[in-house]
Amino acid sequence: MQFGDMNWMDVESYLQQDDRVIVVTGSCEQHAYLSLTTDVRIPLAVAEAAAQKDPVLIAPPVNLGVSAEYLAYPGTISLRPETFAMLMREVFANLIGQGFRGILVANGHGGNTSILRTLIAETTHQHADVRMRFYEWWRHDSVAQVARDAGLVRHHANWLQSFPFTRVTDDIPEGEKEPIDLPYGGSPEEYRAAMGDGSYGGHYWAPDEVTRRMFDVSVQAVLDELAALKGSSSAR
Repeated sequence: MQFGDMNWMDVESYLQQDDRVIVVTGSCEQHAYLSLTTDVRIPLAVAEAAAQKDPVLIAPPVNLGVSAEYLAYPGTISLRPETFAMLMREVFANLIGQGFRGILVANGHGGNTSILRTLIAETTHQHADVRMRFYEWWRHDSVAQVARDAGLVRHHANWLQSFPFTRVTDDIPEGEKEPIDLPYGGSPEEYRAAMGDGSYGGHYWAPDEVTRRMFDVSVQAVLDELAALKGSSSAR
């Protein structure tokens, strides 16, 4: 149930029955052999699957995030932190102004995390009647357990993010890449020199049963967050 599949009257009617909405955030950045919009595709796919079971509206996904370290890779588009903060502050304000009171922020990109946490705290402080939850699929305990059970390490642009809907080529390497030493605080050129193809290391892909399980537990986690929004009064 995405905004793009509805008209304004549909949304007004929905708000008479439910005040919850999912806001998906991500980035447009290099993910080695995977889609540049991997960080949006994953939380959006999870949100859509969850909304099939609990019909909550999904706002238009925010496709750009804070990704300056990857700018030496063509296709990466990064916002300044202050620009991203301004954008998300407006998104939250507009939704609240229209009557949404339960907002699940489903973030797919680590570069957005600290900004979103600050904005959620700011927003709930300003609006005592607004309920907000913050969910990052790859950090969730259930996904960490899937990785442990499979004996795999979670890293950027490795098996963790390799779903059928994030793969844009069949030429994904076999085997495992040695973990890299990131040049924290370095220039985009230094990041590219250190990362090469863009993966942080580990296996490039996992068996289908592993990715299916990871997706399923992520959907359940979103359903749990949506259920909490029905009666929760504070952000997590």
